[in-house]
Amino acid sequence: MSELPNLVLDHLATGRDLASQAIAAVAPLLEPLEPVLFREAFGKPAWMWLAFLALVLLLLAFDLGILHRRSRAIGVRESLALSAGYILVALAFGAWVWSSLGPEAGLNYLTGFFVEKSLAMDNVFVIAMILGYFAIPRQYHHLVLFWGILGVIVLRAIMIGLGAALIAEFHWVLYLFGAFLIVTGAKMLLFASHEKASLGGNPVLRLLQRRLRVTDRLHGERFFVRLPDPETGRPLLWATPLFLALVLIELADLVFAVDSVPAVFAITQDPFVVYTSNIFAILGLRALYFALAAMIHRFRYLKYALALVLLFIGNKIFLAELVGKIPPLVSLSVTLGLFAGGVLFSLWRTSRDNERTAPSSEHRGQPLRSQR
Repeated sequence: MSELPNLVLDHLATGRDLASQAIAAVAPLLEPLEPVLFREAFGKPAWMWLAFLALVLLLLAFDLGILHRRSRAIGVRESLALSAGYILVALAFGAWVWSSLGPEAGLNYLTGFFVEKSLAMDNVFVIAMILGYFAIPRQYHHLVLFWGILGVIVLRAIMIGLGAALIAEFHWVLYLFGAFLIVTGAKMLLFASHEKASLGGNPVLRLLQRRLRVTDRLHGERFFVRLPDPETGRPLLWATPLFLALVLIELADLVFAVDSVPAVFAITQDPFVVYTSNIFAILGLRALYFALAAMIHRFRYLKYALALVLLFIGNKIFLAELVGKIPPLVSLSVTLGLFAGGVLFSLWRTSRDNERTAPSSEHRGQPLRSQR
């Protein structure tokens, strides 16, 4: 029994020696790549960007290739567990940002992460509406969202790259972002209860239906199929409703990015922090979609809290000129407080609304008497 600690230490020493030998063997191979890996891109060495993208692709490969290799409906419990896993990875990455880039960058990352996550919750309701409009079965929802996230990674990179370039060249663009966030937040606050979303008259949908050959039904998990032309009989490429749903989801994310990207730029102008916090928030929220979609009606009043978040962040840019820079910890605390307050108020208010509309216990189950 006394030999067990020594045996463990011997194995650890052996593992350390093997790791050192592996590093020594790989080091000469990486030397030619050193100028590329350490070349600066948007204020950070290229290896940071490559490591982050590799981590995201690894998560997506594990998600679709192992956890969800076959199309199936995802339950609420699995959705919550998957979302918790993504949040843990995002927080671990935030801890790395904190230790590598400093406490301010770490707090800005966390603030950007929670701002993007709270704003993107509104996007979940739009995604549910799109999938419901095309009557996409639940077992195909994850496939559409997976390919959607790949598009998001590219689109957000383009938008954040353009935003960073504009701010670096013209600092006053930041004030335009702030004014835009204030106007958007005020509009959302005043007209949230009057918004009625509808897909029937969507111009992009009508354009796709005019320009593409679209099947009148789904063909499993396929976005395109080859079917005979009704007139000539020649096999032609047809789009399925699954592809139309994917295009509209990508468009919806592009519209929401117009709000969320300036919001995170108002917190920090570091493109690396902006991009990584954006992508991690979206990854986790897409996993949470299956739980949120089942209880959309319970978050009826969340939009008001999101409006207050936009108003706070927009005003933060102008307040920095008057009273000095607002500490990152204050920004994080206010964002979390508004979001948590909005969720709790929405759950409480919808619960009260349901109690008012539910029939009383003494009349429940009794037939209605006709009135003369």
